[in-house]
Amino acid sequence: MLRPAEERIVHVPLGERAYDILIGPGLIGRAGGEFTARLKGRRAAIITDENVASHYLAPLMGSLQTDGIEAVSLTLPAGEKTKSFDNLAAVADMVLSAKIERNDAVIALGGGVIGDLAGFAAGIVRRGVRFVQIPTSLLAQVDSSVGGKTGINTRHGKNLLGAFHQPDLVLADTAVLDSLSPREFRAGYAEVVKYGLIDKPYFFHWLEKHWKQVFEGGPERNEAIAISCQAKADVVVEDERETGRRALLNLGHTFGHALEAATAYDSSRLVHGEGVAIGMVLAHQFSARLNLASPDDAQRVAAHLSEVGLPTRITDIEGELPPTDVLLDAIAQDKKVKGGKLTFILTRGVGHSFVADDVPPSEVASFLEDMRS
Repeated sequence: MLRPAEERIVHVPLGERAYDILIGPGLIGRAGGEFTARLKGRRAAIITDENVASHYLAPLMGSLQTDGIEAVSLTLPAGEKTKSFDNLAAVADMVLSAKIERNDAVIALGGGVIGDLAGFAAGIVRRGVRFVQIPTSLLAQVDSSVGGKTGINTRHGKNLLGAFHQPDLVLADTAVLDSLSPREFRAGYAEVVKYGLIDKPYFFHWLEKHWKQVFEGGPERNEAIAISCQAKADVVVEDERETGRRALLNLGHTFGHALEAATAYDSSRLVHGEGVAIGMVLAHQFSARLNLASPDDAQRVAAHLSEVGLPTRITDIEGELPPTDVLLDAIAQDKKVKGGKLTFILTRGVGHSFVADDVPPSEVASFLEDMRS
């Protein structure tokens, strides 16, 4: 298949479950051809949300039908609260009603919420059907669509029910990013920065110099997405089920998830990428407090995230937050807890993150209390 010069392909070599991530403009319009080239089935169930459906559902349906794919769709409300038991049941029922077989596919057309929900359904219906990710947010393109993590939220916390179910194909259509609001794009950019802060200091430096071009689009945007996807793919191949190194991908997330829970997942106050941005700054500040890293590193991270317009402090979140002990409870409920001991991703400097086990809860509580003032 002849491909546009600007298109990038990142391969995720997982043996029989290997798949490609295609990155470039116009991929939704070519989805049918990519589907038929890689999957045996000829039926698809598309899961999307109200915001995305109005722009991209018809073009996707048209492309699939042109290539002989029989497709049905389910449109759900937009927002984090969509990742619920009720909507998981609705998706599963729709997939079964559509008689989707194991070689057919569930297609997630949307951001991380839709990807997580649809992927979980794909993993449990008939004990696993094919799954295609068509991420329509920057955050989903560089993070949640890659690696096979799926799940829903419960009253106990975020993503506490889920399964590992790798996609069979990821189509990251970069043209759709032009329709994102500035806030949505900034939120996704936080996950791009994360890859530099984990173990690629050169990439963080590159982003400090080229972030404006990434925001404007063009070759720098495609490059940033490709580097991010490759970084995640490398980690997933090494540690698919998060028993070791993959935990580094949670840099900023333990603090961030607790803050999201504290706002009751109210996207008007805080969206996931914003929580991650604050969380990454907190991780660097906490590392400095524990004398693991220089305070200058935390200031550098905060300066860059602030420059692009992301929140960097707990006090940047509008409205009141629950007491510190409630935040600590949310952290203790997080999936990174092992044997009741707190686990954080901390750092010895920009691009030098590591897994810290058995972090004293008293230290975390004292730190959070200071950060709230």
